Amino acid sequence: MAAYVCTRFCINKSKDSIRFIQRRFRVKTKWAATRPKFPATELALHNFDTSYSIQLRDLWPSIRVAMLCEQKYGALINSFSSAPNVINELEAQGCKDFISIDCTRNEVHLSSQDSTTSHRASTELQSSISPDIKCLVFPKGDISRFKPAGPDSSGILGYYLLDAASVLPVLALDVQAGHTVLDLCAAPGGKTLALLQTHSVNYLWANDLSGSRTMRLRRTLQSYLPKEFLDENKIHITSTDGRQLGMTEEKSFDRVLVDVPCTTDRHSAMVEENNIFKRSRTKERQKLPLLQTQLLLAGIQATRRGGKVVYSTCSLSQLQNECVVQQAISLAQQELGITVQVQDLRWFAQRFSDTFHFAPQLSVGELVLPHLCANFGPIYMCKLQRMN
Repeated sequence: MAAYVCTRFCINKSKDSIRFIQRRFRVKTKWAATRPKFPATELALHNFDTSYSIQLRDLWPSIRVAMLCEQKYGALINSFSSAPNVINELEAQGCKDFISIDCTRNEVHLSSQDSTTSHRASTELQSSISPDIKCLVFPKGDISRFKPAGPDSSGILGYYLLDAASVLPVLALDVQAGHTVLDLCAAPGGKTLALLQTHSVNYLWANDLSGSRTMRLRRTLQSYLPKEFLDENKIHITSTDGRQLGMTEEKSFDRVLVDVPCTTDRHSAMVEENNIFKRSRTKERQKLPLLQTQLLLAGIQATRRGGKVVYSTCSLSQLQNECVVQQAISLAQQELGITVQVQDLRWFAQRFSDTFHFAPQLSVGELVLPHLCANFGPIYMCKLQRMN
């Protein structure tokens, strides 16, 4: 009897503190197959913190914050569209064409300098920037969003939304009337469309290795160009390995844009989908500098004597930017016997410094840094000229 009372006493004492779970509900927490244990965005940020804190030093914390905030866009005006009052409507919302604004400010600055220097620099600016490209942006600090573009009576959209800094490599390329142009890595088509806005391209070859991205390029051009401009004699679209075009199309183009695949830093830090920092894509990411060097070499080979090449990425990485340019120049001289000269773009960065935040003192090229008040980029560009 005493044992019975003792057992009952113990059960009554502890029943309020013990919860019994039925076996069928005892489930061990598991990671779903579709949920990565280490998200690619976290791996990207860890990689950036490790490398960019050394490369960019005191600039990195503010750049990191900007990259994790909402990106600013620009509206590339489509001159092939007859949609009425597109520019007036955007200007009524507070937007301004950063190309023409910075041109005017630069001319005012030059007028205060020595007249001879002023005239020479002003002439260089006017001849190097296409007046037909217009890209409207909201003022610094204004994070308003653009409305979707509307079509004209033929279904052609009035403007294309993109990172406004993406227009800079096209402006730096300096396409002149009658030029033949190669866009080596053209998809999804924003820079290709900007090239066509110059109305100077005699023949454009737009290429991209990925078949799906090439289809996206075609859809973009179909939405923004009249059917007559999509003729193969004017725009040739291919899906081939751009590294081979240096041999097959040697010395064929006046201008070549090499906008290479890269780590797409802002996308990698923010978006899990199609992120190159996924563990399954580690080898692909490690081989990027080699691929970029090979593509730039192909672009140099495809350029005529005296022709210009612009290399660009949307990464902050020195390994993908300056190092690739320097390696390609060295290999072009040693293996191909081609002399390439880097073109000074400091005047170019100075001209657009009111709209974009540029990195200081790069060894070659210019780099647009994300900044909270001007949250464009990152965009790196370097202009080269084939000398022989």
